[in-house]
Amino acid sequence: MQRFVQLALDFLGGPAPEVPRPAPAPAPPRVVAPPALPMGQVFQPAAWHHPRANRMLRLGSCDVAYEFKRGKRRTIGLSVSTDGLSVSAPRWTPVGEVEALLHDKSAWVLEKLQSARERAGEMAQARIVWADGAEFDYLGGRLRLLLDPTHTFTQVGAVFEPAEAPGTPATLRLGLAHSAKEAQVRDAAQAWLMKQAKALFAERLDHFAPQLGVRYSKLRLSSAGTRWGSASADGSIRLNWRLIHLKLEMVDYVVVHELSHLHHMDHSPQFWDVVASVLPDHAERRRALREAAVPLDE
Repeated sequence: MQRFVQLALDFLGGPAPEVPRPAPAPAPPRVVAPPALPMGQVFQPAAWHHPRANRMLRLGSCDVAYEFKRGKRRTIGLSVSTDGLSVSAPRWTPVGEVEALLHDKSAWVLEKLQSARERAGEMAQARIVWADGAEFDYLGGRLRLLLDPTHTFTQVGAVFEPAEAPGTPATLRLGLAHSAKEAQVRDAAQAWLMKQAKALFAERLDHFAPQLGVRYSKLRLSSAGTRWGSASADGSIRLNWRLIHLKLEMVDYVVVHELSHLHHMDHSPQFWDVVASVLPDHAERRRALREAAVPLDE
């Protein structure tokens, strides 16, 4: 009996039967995180600094270093450009009054500074690298440079070839070696662009002057960085040659704007009535001109 009990205990206490292991669960698919955004896209800039800043003020959560000038003027003037904020004030205006105005206009100032920074980015993207194959805007279309030292030119300097199909760029052939430096390519291309600009501007001035009942005396090209055109009381007109990069409707707006100044040398309601007499949609054209990204650091 003792042996039977011992056998029974041996059986019950023996090693447990092996149970097959379950297959390991498949690993979850690897998730690749998107690249981190640049800090400038996540946080608003904490500071704005004009290159000629001589005063600093805290506006909202931003430190704004601005250019402060005094002069012969009656009111405080605020100007925002890609450089930053400039403030002009009469000689007698206390600094506290200037800063009070900036605090009162802080939302407007910060909005304009942000817009100016975005504008500077657009301008940087629009910058032309003058080399074989470079593309840029020309009268609302695209134009590609082609360096062709073997081409026999019937015209001096460059030859324009229209686009072969819709949506493709036109070609400007330049008689330069492929090893030409950027300055050489730029000078040759810009000489052609300026020639086209002057011819186009003269044609558009001659088209609109009779409609406005004015006569201009002289056309000159401008390379100004901040003005598209100007008019003088003697009838001379200056137009920025870089308008050649834009659509014709924007060129026409500037032409009509400057010719209208031969009636009114200001921006009074009477002036805008003259502009509207030939361009009823002048406000839309003006807005498009402001938003256009034309490279000015060529």
